[in-house]
Amino acid sequence: MEEYRIANPALADQGKIKIAWAWNFMPVLKLLQEKYKKERPLNGIRVAACLHLEAKTACLLRALRALGADVVAAGSNPLSTQDDVCAALVANGIKVYSWHGMTMEEYYGNLHALLAWSPQILIDDGGDLVTLIHKQRPDLLPYIKGGCEETTTGIKRLKAMSREGILAFPMLAVNDALSKHLFDNRYGTGQSVWDAVCRLTNMLVAGKEVVVCGYGWCGRGVASRASGLGARVTIVESDPHRALEAYMDGFYVTDMATAACTGDIFITTTGNIHVIRKEHFAVMKDGVILANAGHFDVEISCIDLSEISAKKMPTRQGVTTYITDDGRSFHLLVEGRLVNLAGGDGHPIEIMDLSFALQLLSVLYINENDLEPGLYPVPVDIDKKVAHLKLEALGIKLEKLTPEQEEYMGRWEE
Repeated sequence: MEEYRIANPALADQGKIKIAWAWNFMPVLKLLQEKYKKERPLNGIRVAACLHLEAKTACLLRALRALGADVVAAGSNPLSTQDDVCAALVANGIKVYSWHGMTMEEYYGNLHALLAWSPQILIDDGGDLVTLIHKQRPDLLPYIKGGCEETTTGIKRLKAMSREGILAFPMLAVNDALSKHLFDNRYGTGQSVWDAVCRLTNMLVAGKEVVVCGYGWCGRGVASRASGLGARVTIVESDPHRALEAYMDGFYVTDMATAACTGDIFITTTGNIHVIRKEHFAVMKDGVILANAGHFDVEISCIDLSEISAKKMPTRQGVTTYITDDGRSFHLLVEGRLVNLAGGDGHPIEIMDLSFALQLLSVLYINENDLEPGLYPVPVDIDKKVAHLKLEALGIKLEKLTPEQEEYMGRWEE
């Protein structure tokens, strides 16, 4: 079998520099690697990862290899793969099947190449790997001990599979762990989305009307950072509690039909399909920026956008401009794909230190326990361990309750 499929192995030295920079700022992952590398608890275990292949992910994959795993990786997004990082991983003995700009046919071909190694533990991003196994490679099911999923979209798909009784092995919902979604989804997405939008457009955010579609943890982060940059922020939300929360956080809340008329920059964070579609494009202003921060490129309807446009053309790297029949211009960022990774470097390193520490400990947990098929939360002790290690690395001290205080908190009588 092919050991790798990447763009250019000669880029390895360039990729190693990127990885070394990220490793400097990942103290929790570094501590865990140091703790477990002598006993090599994953020795001989085949771990397959379908993740965004950039420097921070490389740190996780190398840590898994240091713990003894035979690691196979494929990119989870055609535009987020960094070719120099892939080359550095191959030089480090990791099997990689990905390159920047893959077609969807090539993307799935690479997933099949990864599965040819018959993995035992999975790390998925968006659920494509798990779905592909269930649909096309059920012969692999007897060999799979379980896996981990790190995205809201992936958890949504796993919950649907679990409800239908077809999820054939255990999966840990890493995205739902407090050490993940409170920080990665909120602060990570919040900063990285605006990093990417500003890099792609070189435009000012202050004074703009920003419309954020969805007020989950990702939407909260995007809205908060937009406000901090001086934008006027409108929230579009279908859930009544989230809408009320957005209102009490100080944002204007309305439906998409109303927000479409006034927005300058639109960011989708819902995980749903066709959030921005033909009737919304019909009332938008000339020159709007359209970006998606959800996992799949389905939130902004590119089909509808093409139908109402007389022509489209690249106007800047990562920006496609659609010109409508009535002369308005709409600027779509990175083809409607995940903007912070397809148009930037993804979440800040310190944030991914938390998320990837959870992933590593979750892989160890899956390997050490024989679980029944189904979707499981990350054990609380693992979640708290990551938070404690991060606080320790930051030099932050926690208050310790006295025995009297602990006893008082456990009583029902005064």
